[in-house]
Amino acid sequence: MNTSGGEAHSTDPSMPHVPHSLHQPQGLRTIATAWPSDTHRIRMRLLDAVDEDRRDVEVLLTALQQAVAEVHGLGGMVHLPGGGMSGILYLVADSGLPESMTRPWLIIPVRGAAPPSRAARNDTVTWRSDLAPPDPVPGRDPSALWPSRLPAGIGHLAVPIPGGGRRRGALSVLFAPGDEPGAAECAFLDEVAGWMSGRLASSGILSASPTLLRALENEPGPREVTPAWDVEGAPCVTYTWDLRTGELTSDRPVEEVLAGIDPKVMSGGIEAWAALIHPDDLPGAVAGFDTGIQLRGGFQNEYRVRREDGTYLWIEAGARTITDLDGTPVKVIGTLRDSSETHAAAESVGRALQHMSDGFVSLDADWRIGFLNQAAERFLGAAGDVAGDLLWNIPAVGAVPGLEQRCRATAAEGRPAGFDIPGPDGMSWYHLRLVPVPEGLTLYITDTTERHLREAERAAAERASAERAALVQRVTRELAEAVTAQDVMAATADGVMTALGATGLVMLGVVGDRLNVVGSRGYAERFTRLLDGRWTVRDTMNPVGDALHTRTPLCISSPEEFLTRYPGTESLIQESGKQAWAFLPLAVSGREIGAAVISFGRPRVLDDDERTLLTALSGLIAQALERAGLYDEATTRARTLQRSLLPQALPELPEVTTAARYQPAKQGSDVGGDWYDVIPLSAARVALVIGDVMGHGMAEAATMGRLRTAVRTLSELELPPDEILGHLNDIVGELGNDAFATCLYGIYDPVSRCLSYASAGQPPPAVAHPDGTVTFLPMTPDPPLGVAAPPFEALETPLPAGSLLALYSDGLVESKDRDVTTGMNHLAELLFESVNAMPDAPSDASDLDALCATLTSALLPAHGALTDDAALLLARTHPLDAENVAEWPLPEDPVAAGRARELVRAQLTDWDLADEDLLMTTELVVSELVGNVVRHACGPIRLRMLRSRALICEVSDASLTTPHIRHTSATDEGGRGLQLISALCQRWGTRHTRTGKAIWTEQPLPSAPVRPARDGTGSGP
Repeated sequence: MNTSGGEAHSTDPSMPHVPHSLHQPQGLRTIATAWPSDTHRIRMRLLDAVDEDRRDVEVLLTALQQAVAEVHGLGGMVHLPGGGMSGILYLVADSGLPESMTRPWLIIPVRGAAPPSRAARNDTVTWRSDLAPPDPVPGRDPSALWPSRLPAGIGHLAVPIPGGGRRRGALSVLFAPGDEPGAAECAFLDEVAGWMSGRLASSGILSASPTLLRALENEPGPREVTPAWDVEGAPCVTYTWDLRTGELTSDRPVEEVLAGIDPKVMSGGIEAWAALIHPDDLPGAVAGFDTGIQLRGGFQNEYRVRREDGTYLWIEAGARTITDLDGTPVKVIGTLRDSSETHAAAESVGRALQHMSDGFVSLDADWRIGFLNQAAERFLGAAGDVAGDLLWNIPAVGAVPGLEQRCRATAAEGRPAGFDIPGPDGMSWYHLRLVPVPEGLTLYITDTTERHLREAERAAAERASAERAALVQRVTRELAEAVTAQDVMAATADGVMTALGATGLVMLGVVGDRLNVVGSRGYAERFTRLLDGRWTVRDTMNPVGDALHTRTPLCISSPEEFLTRYPGTESLIQESGKQAWAFLPLAVSGREIGAAVISFGRPRVLDDDERTLLTALSGLIAQALERAGLYDEATTRARTLQRSLLPQALPELPEVTTAARYQPAKQGSDVGGDWYDVIPLSAARVALVIGDVMGHGMAEAATMGRLRTAVRTLSELELPPDEILGHLNDIVGELGNDAFATCLYGIYDPVSRCLSYASAGQPPPAVAHPDGTVTFLPMTPDPPLGVAAPPFEALETPLPAGSLLALYSDGLVESKDRDVTTGMNHLAELLFESVNAMPDAPSDASDLDALCATLTSALLPAHGALTDDAALLLARTHPLDAENVAEWPLPEDPVAAGRARELVRAQLTDWDLADEDLLMTTELVVSELVGNVVRHACGPIRLRMLRSRALICEVSDASLTTPHIRHTSATDEGGRGLQLISALCQRWGTRHTRTGKAIWTEQPLPSAPVRPARDGTGSGP
């Protein structure tokens, strides 16, 4: 192989070891500093955020994609050691490269000269300035697989992936001709490689098994493993792999035993078979072959292979290595059996156990851990650390007294047993339940910390006998959870009235200098109206003003005392029906905010302890009422903002009749980001939009307003739905990694009677057809805006006349008690019942308003229980009748303008629009449009006229050039046509079509617009 393609060696054998992060390819011009960029740090933080339970292949691919993107590479690959022959690197992940480029790199030798081989072998960064095929391996020549017409000068950089011992992998990136990575790129790739190694350490991919290491180091170890050649009664296929030629043969067609497998796989050799193995199972499968060949013995494995339809089946593979007289492995003979049914049952049970809320541990007959689920891992440690260990040797339970004896006794008696143990942190508690099984013991671990804490708190309360302290604690908790002023009122009444034996409570709040009633309990409405605004804050001639002045609770034990202290209050005392009162001043930071009046049905003198209790309660109530006031103000502002960002009124359009409902969540001041819109477009088309910004708060409401404004702006550009979602995705992506939104954008064309739409995370719209049936539009929603990868899928569906379209947010159909699918089915049932109950399909929006109210009341929970915002947009379609549409082809020469004027005059006369001003204006507009096409564009030329909400004229051609109004001087001969059109028309614009563009104009009709067809008998041109 020619290795003169500019390969630079970054290290010398005589040089001392240098850490990876300081390696830099020699002879390269630096294109970036060695300091990590902002995106460098962001990408590493993104990798650190990858879930721990992600599959190895997903982890590798995610890291590889981030690496290629950061260094602006063409694509990348990851090679790891292991496989059917030692000294081999296998391609386990690739990104951005076509299959023709990755095929030669599937299997490469560690001792080769290619950058990945040198990086893995020498533990150094390696660069080649001209991409070349890797060295061959037995039975495989990469040069023969090398793609033709590959551009010259593609650079190849590889960095080592650290592993156990000397076994390393390599991360490599391809660069465009002329691009050379600098120190910063090398350092970043080195850091990503280290991250890969750390994440894969628990999987064992980078480290050989102990058996294999003993064989490689000539240490004693097992020499033969007898495979399970067959299972009684189960069909199997016997195969032979010639290690010298790579040829695979079998005693019967493989598809007879392994249903759905490509019949030609055997003729493709070992590489073709390896290509069918599931990526997650490939490292383990090739490691099994590696072990068997090196040990010259038998081995067995179980892995998944891909069917021709893309699905996978489990197979059980057993094999034995055959050697020649010199002991050199020459063949592998084995059997293959379908084990999918066994795995399906095992995986079902495994999934159930894995996601149990309680911990589950399985012990074998030797008391060693064979399986533990996620909950048990949180208690005992990671599965990779504790699997195979004796239970009582694990630190988390090693200190439990008598654990070994209890386990042995439970197994011997054959009866379950259970007991509580303290957690390793000394604060938590767990209940261990031991259940004997035929081949060992199962252990269930239940977190009982909360139960133990409750018991301790209850015991402490009983020992202390602190009833009043418990009362304060309970009231404090309830007040802390109170959100609104009414919540404060209810928490105070529930916590205080029963404990003190009170029969009434009134909460007063300061508004200006008056004391208004916030809420009451135990009083008639007539009394609260009499008390509302009666007293002022500064007037000490009333009990509330007196208490606020002294800042101490004021207790009055009888009506006589009340009259003596505050004359002139006879009517108030009589209306209240109470006999004793306690006035609690409510003040925060020296500022009066109100008062709480606790009353009793009989005369009563409060003792010192009760007065002390009321003093403590007044401070708690005041703070809670202050928070509630701030919350109410914030809620009002938030709701006002959100309402102002939604459409104040939907446009009245002849093409669709619309109605909408928005229901905010009732969980607090945090508003949501649901929105909807109806946007008139050119050619009588209408855009229907619904979206949802994920999360709640003022920021989400503001984001909703930005997105709605962006949608209306993009709609003016006449972009298709998928492109609009692409632009919105960019906008949301710029808001930060935690900003996400869903959106569905559809365009209804009353001429073609079709709806074109695209969705980003929104549930599919429902359609009630004229025959009464209800269906959901077919689509596979793209991910939400902010995480989606354009392009978005654009779909189109016909809508018969009178169809009712329902667009909705997930809050309408999903709740804590109902999943999305159930909610959608309920929506379909309600639409079916409501639509079929209607006598006809009226265009009046009042019926749709009533239908909106019916649907929302049936689908949403009771008032105050809604946890997410909900939006609903209904639209009934009204296509244009054929008599309101006219279209003609025009010749591609100057006579086209005259022909267009004749057609316009005749059509307007036929439409009874023979107003001379309208005729002359329309002739002039069409003549200018057609003349511009003949002079500046190319055919074919078509003229279309629509009679809808306005008189619409369109001239289309095959050119993509968009005309623009320009300023002209007095001596210019042209350039005034579009100025004239802009002055004569209500609106005009340009819309790109599949074959070119269309320039359209809208002119107001002299009378009311013609209503579109309602009976479905008309057809478009």
